[in-house]
Amino acid sequence: MGLRGRTNFSDESFFFVTTSIINHFPIFKSYKYCDILVDNIRFYQNRYKFDILAYVIMPTHFHWVVRIENKLGRISDVMRDIKSFSAKQILEKLIERDRKEILEMFRDEAEDIHDQDHKIWQERFDDQVIRNEKMFWIKLRYIHNNPVKAGLVYRVEDYKYSSARNYIKGDHSVLFVDTTYAGIEIGRGGLL
Repeated sequence: MGLRGRTNFSDESFFFVTTSIINHFPIFKSYKYCDILVDNIRFYQNRYKFDILAYVIMPTHFHWVVRIENKLGRISDVMRDIKSFSAKQILEKLIERDRKEILEMFRDEAEDIHDQDHKIWQERFDDQVIRNEKMFWIKLRYIHNNPVKAGLVYRVEDYKYSSARNYIKGDHSVLFVDTTYAGIEIGRGGLL
């Protein structure tokens, strides 16, 4: 897999990242699969020492703004590991639950790949370097409004797998989010 210029960003540390499930299959409609992704994010956050500034796990994809420590691993390292190990655990759960039709779809997608039996994630992820505060706020609002725009909830803070809960309610129970970068105090309004 090519890096598509990522080596040019070796000194960059703030990224807006999007990655999707193959065929936009809504695997994350189920909390048990969201929790697999969250557990992997936590594990690799400990390993790579990155800070999460915003995130949302949608049924077919996830977005986040992350600040990485380049000396510990690039964004491509972080995403490779999270996607690889979450895919293995999602497959284990699908096999355990005997979800043959879903497993068959993921198997069909891996047909032409030499060393894979199943393919869960789209091969690449999209990343943009966050270059200034304005861009950060645009991405933060986009992430938080995603579940509302998709009709999943009426208020951004009602979606369980979104950092809107961290910013608005101070709820870090799903993932810890560094809300200090945004320069606001939790619950003081003006976020959205």
